[in-house]
Amino acid sequence: MAIHVNRFVVGADAQNRSAVVQHGLTNVQSREGFYWSATLWATAECPVDNTIAADRSQTPGLGASLQPLPNGLLCRALEIPPGAGFPMHHTDTLDCLTCVRGEIYLVTDTDEVRMQPGDTVIIRGVNHAWSNRSSEPCLLVGTNTDATPLGNS
Repeated sequence: MAIHVNRFVVGADAQNRSAVVQHGLTNVQSREGFYWSATLWATAECPVDNTIAADRSQTPGLGASLQPLPNGLLCRALEIPPGAGFPMHHTDTLDCLTCVRGEIYLVTDTDEVRMQPGDTVIIRGVNHAWSNRSSEPCLLVGTNTDATPLGNS
């Protein structure tokens, strides 16, 4: 799967001026014909601590995980090729995903909707699935934020 995505991290330089302090993707994962994913950023605390210089998206094993670190957030790009998708699942997260390119069907227990570029979904820790029924790849970009599981409030 060929995809070109840049990630630029803007932070403070040695003189405390804003600057591009990192360039490049971390934790790129793929399975041919199934998906391509890059973890763009990850945190392990809420509220986020911008004084921590380390990019937690480089944490071993985090890139393959659907879950952020406890009290954390994942920012991810996910490409699903034509004819592929993810089966019904749920995570203990609040997800905010925007379709950037292509189209994808979001499937729930009772509904399905076709998402196109610019469409955004908020998933609040419930069952959902993805199905790319088009002839083009679909690129989703968004966040997964650790959340209290349903039934544990």
